[in-house]
Amino acid sequence: MKKSRLAGIVAGGLLLGSGAAWAHHSFSAEFDAEKPVTLTGIVTKVEWTNPHVWFYINVKDEESGDVANWGAEMGPPHGLQRRGWRRDSLKIGEEVTVEGFLARNGSNRLNARAVTLTATGGRPGETLDANSSRRGSD
Repeated sequence: MKKSRLAGIVAGGLLLGSGAAWAHHSFSAEFDAEKPVTLTGIVTKVEWTNPHVWFYINVKDEESGDVANWGAEMGPPHGLQRRGWRRDSLKIGEEVTVEGFLARNGSNRLNARAVTLTATGGRPGETLDANSSRRGSD
């Protein structure tokens, strides 16, 4: 009886662990390394959560004048902190420039590689590594 209970607990733990791994994606599954982009916009939202930090910016199209909200995926919070980020590095209403790679599905999303803070930010003109999930050819 004890062995079967232990086996059930182990099997349940493996299933729960595999669900977390399945929810996480590789760079190439969602983003296209052949489509680099640089956007400048105003920060509208910051989500400092695992497994990735996301921030959103309003970007104005120079030709049409239309404004679109873009989501930018960065690395995990602990990785960003090691690269000099703090929870308050990006401020709502601040202009930033983000370099990254477009989403494969054509949505207004990108995987951020670097973020440059503007002169109005806490560290003017500083470019921070966004801890992109792009590694090598992946």
